[in-house]
Amino acid sequence: MSEFRLSFPASVIAGKNRLTAEDILLLRKYSFPLGICSADDVVTLLALNSTCPEKCDGWNDFFIESLTAFIVEHCYPQGSLDEINVEWMKSVLSTNGVIETPLELAVVLHVIDVSPHVPPSLRAFAIDQVRIALAEEVGAFSAERPKSDGITAYDLAYLDRILRTAFDRGFLRLADRERAALFAVNAAISGTSSHSGWSELLAAASQGSLPSARAKSEDLSSRWLKVPDAFFLDTEKVA
Repeated sequence: MSEFRLSFPASVIAGKNRLTAEDILLLRKYSFPLGICSADDVVTLLALNSTCPEKCDGWNDFFIESLTAFIVEHCYPQGSLDEINVEWMKSVLSTNGVIETPLELAVVLHVIDVSPHVPPSLRAFAIDQVRIALAEEVGAFSAERPKSDGITAYDLAYLDRILRTAFDRGFLRLADRERAALFAVNAAISGTSSHSGWSELLAAASQGSLPSARAKSEDLSSRWLKVPDAFFLDTEKVA
């Protein structure tokens, strides 16, 4: 991070063993009075998350909401996502394509939840965590899902969350890379028993439709943001 230094009160909080609710209030008031709005704010947030070994219950919500708002509301294209955003997220929130912590996974899922446009590459990245869990048994999703060689109801709920806005009046509209990610998951299944909904999902991915009972409503709420592409291309800022 070259010459970057944490300012007060973040510099003091970073040296503590436990980050408290009072610390979050100080951060909101002094470090991030307008939320996470700059590259330095992101570096500060990530540094605090990595340096404080213990955190109060409110930290996860603060981290998820703050980083999501930065990605979706402050970064160009403001209020949405593009491929540069997605590549930046992957560089910050994963290692060699693996999302390693539940908090990082929660950020990815929340970004998918709130963005009115989700690039296929982001959905494919999130779907691939299931394949990694099945094939390699590593990553945050592997640690959270029930141990099984096949697709479980838990896995389907996770996939439904990712694909929620891809459902349109009973049809599942996927790009090639999203469809390929689902079939890569299927190729990683080593057991013979999977939830019946998995075969339905694969059929929908192939044919473009699902039974109406499984169709999901689409949230088209609009958002839009303000940070240049250059920041997303400069991964050293958040290394």
